[in-house]
Amino acid sequence: MSAPRVMIQTPYYLIDKARLLANLQRIATLRRESGAKVVLALKCFATWAVFDLMREYMDGTTSSSLYEVRLGKEKFGGETHAYSVAYADHEIDEVVSHADKIIFNSLGQLERHGGRAGGKPVGLRLNPGVSASGFDLADPVRPFSRLGESDPARVAEALGRIDGFMIHNNCENRDFERFDAMLTQIEERFGALIERVGWVSLGGGIHFTAPEYPLASFCARLRDFAARYGVQVYLEPGEAAVTDSASLEVSVLDTLHHGKPLAVVDASTEAHMLDLLIYRESARVEPDAGPHRYLVYGRSCLAGDIFGEFDFPEPLRVGSRISIRNAAGYTMVKKNWFNGLTMPAIAVRELDGSERLVRQFAFQDYVNSLS
Repeated sequence: MSAPRVMIQTPYYLIDKARLLANLQRIATLRRESGAKVVLALKCFATWAVFDLMREYMDGTTSSSLYEVRLGKEKFGGETHAYSVAYADHEIDEVVSHADKIIFNSLGQLERHGGRAGGKPVGLRLNPGVSASGFDLADPVRPFSRLGESDPARVAEALGRIDGFMIHNNCENRDFERFDAMLTQIEERFGALIERVGWVSLGGGIHFTAPEYPLASFCARLRDFAARYGVQVYLEPGEAAVTDSASLEVSVLDTLHHGKPLAVVDASTEAHMLDLLIYRESARVEPDAGPHRYLVYGRSCLAGDIFGEFDFPEPLRVGSRISIRNAAGYTMVKKNWFNGLTMPAIAVRELDGSERLVRQFAFQDYVNSLS
């Protein structure tokens, strides 16, 4: 007998624990076969309603700000890594109080704040000059990048104050051969430094949880790297941990015909799936099949608020439901109050198929976000 379905007013994000578990089981295999530790990148996904499941398969969290490191400490547990492009003087002590490791982006930040690390392990971000990124906007080695130190000689002078390194140069990298080649280049440039520290984080952006990814080869490469340099390897997956584990559930509010059939739904790309707009991508719906094709718009006043063009088995009408896939990574963490639109609720589909509403947002939340 199937579990009861809770009727929830759209729009809402629906996190499916069964889909999430599939990713986490691949992470469990990686940890076991490679010896690497895995920490969740909160910049990508920080919906703590499912941390109860995630903490069973991951070693902790990594952050990009004071609030993220505090969230990781209070809601996830395990190891709590603190990183920021730049720490402010007034926040560094609180950051340290929540962190197990603190990673500095530059030698200047290390010099300014390293003495306030309270004896906790200190890391430095390296910029290897090579990356896998299809978007200049997200490329950490783009010209004039501020992300990490690139001069081995300068880094060598500070080794006495550094316990480990963080290298984040992958972005949506599904190509193991590309990862392998870049890691070889990193070894050639920074190998003499790596063998003098205790741990190295290779960051995130590696889609090793995809079913077609050669996980065994990836594990072997990480295992050999760790043994060669005598380091503990960390990975910082965000999207890889939560890929296709959530959807944005929406309803059609209106249909029009202006050169082609159009549909307007009760959500917005700019407010609720911002990366679609930033990276000029289309959403994914299931099923995207059938004889009725519509251009699906969001309800904001932005002319280009478009989820994409999709095929449906039946004509869309007011009240028709659409499930927009892959709404976990870089989605809930970026939602905003543009146009004062209703913020999607957050719901969880448990492993037994039952659904529960974990958070709703109301007018007072909108008011409290302003002044």
